[in-house]
Amino acid sequence: MSLNTLISSFSSEDASRFISFLNKKNKRLDVKNIELFKLLHTNKFSSEEICKKLYSDGKKDAYHALRKRLYESIIEFLATLNLEENSEKVEVIKFILVARSFLEQQQFVLGYKLLEKAAKIAQEHQLYPYLNEIYHLRIQFAHANNQEDLDELIQAFNYYRKQARLEEELNIVYAKVRAILHQITAKGEVIDFQKIVLQILHEQDIDISESLSFKSLYQLLTIASISAFVSKDYLQVESFMLEMYQILEEHPNKVRERFFHIHVLYMIANTLFRTKQFEKSMRFLQLMDNEILKNKKKYERIFRLKYELLYTLNLNYTNNQNKAIERLEVLIKKKHSDIVGALDLHLSLVVFYFQKGEIQASYSLLSKLYHTDNWYLEKVGKEWVIKKSLIEILLLVELDKFDLFENRITRFRRQYGAYLKEVNQERVLIFLKYVAQYYDNPKEVTSESFLHTVKNSFDWIGAKQEDIFVMSFYAWLKSKMIKKPIYDVTLDLIAQAQSL
Repeated sequence: MSLNTLISSFSSEDASRFISFLNKKNKRLDVKNIELFKLLHTNKFSSEEICKKLYSDGKKDAYHALRKRLYESIIEFLATLNLEENSEKVEVIKFILVARSFLEQQQFVLGYKLLEKAAKIAQEHQLYPYLNEIYHLRIQFAHANNQEDLDELIQAFNYYRKQARLEEELNIVYAKVRAILHQITAKGEVIDFQKIVLQILHEQDIDISESLSFKSLYQLLTIASISAFVSKDYLQVESFMLEMYQILEEHPNKVRERFFHIHVLYMIANTLFRTKQFEKSMRFLQLMDNEILKNKKKYERIFRLKYELLYTLNLNYTNNQNKAIERLEVLIKKKHSDIVGALDLHLSLVVFYFQKGEIQASYSLLSKLYHTDNWYLEKVGKEWVIKKSLIEILLLVELDKFDLFENRITRFRRQYGAYLKEVNQERVLIFLKYVAQYYDNPKEVTSESFLHTVKNSFDWIGAKQEDIFVMSFYAWLKSKMIKKPIYDVTLDLIAQAQSL
């Protein structure tokens, strides 16, 4: 990770703590490392400009040496922070190491006392790999302690070994599932996702009914969330995720595992949004925001844009579009280290303008996404690029840019036609056929025969189950058929789905 990337991840609180760390560490009056950090943290100057500010004679060698020293100081600072935050693990490790030394020197009383202390902390924090090691030592030296029951020790050891193994195997499943998702989203490969996930679970001999650590529960929820993302069927996983959260809510490690906790709250809020349960989604977003604000906003940069995206989407689909637009207009003017989050916000604002009927503003904002499709494929994946391309096509229809429209729709079919058919999303191509038909003959789409044709062309899965973004695109076509504003039609379709 580059120095600039590392520093961009620092919150204002982290930056203050690091400057204090440098002040204590610096032995000389020369505080150029602090000056360099402050300049980099502002993210306003180029490397050449910073070099000149620090060294009037432009000493590049001295500047690069300073950057290297600052990088090393940041790694040391972060290591110290992580040791502080994982103090329980550090303490358990120290107790185990010293206990082993005592036991090997036949200082059995002291050794066993330390193992008991280590076991108490490890049990409280569900540190199964460490409990595995603790009971391994207790069994190894059981002959030296008459109070030990060897059968009970072996039983406990087998239990903790099983729990540790379960964590390891679920971690492997999680890694494999993430790899599959990368194949689908970035590379556009066609994969029977659910079948492969079940196969992986079977291969790793995972029984998901067993007691799990907080991290393992988080990984299991992530697998469910990825499955919904791929299948576009969030309704199928909603009840499972809510049931799992009830377990997590009572979990003893909820506070200590704040990173995973925030991510879980985001996944549930997103699932509830996709199933059009906006009020529930907002409640989980409030919980998410509360957690982000804790620990001196340590996770602000990681999760803030995810929160803002989901918050503004909920506003938009609950007839609070102006509030959503105002919020996004402020956000996209700022610089963000989270590229994916920033792009999601940008595209959402394009869509909100479009739904509001501010076509020129929407198209102007879209034109600022000037990178190639391949660049966006690498950064945010195929689904995002397809969504961007579809919005552009609709905007070109509204703006009556015929030549560009013909070019974009032909290119879209060529680039994504085969992929959409293979992932059973051929209805996108059917939708585009009717978009082109509307452009050629706008009056035709208002006829009863056209309405009947459309109803019989799509593979409808039911309004309650239908993905909200798919519904939003269809709302544009329906708005043309019934001559009503697109945003009104969108809200009507959602209201119908919610009443089922």
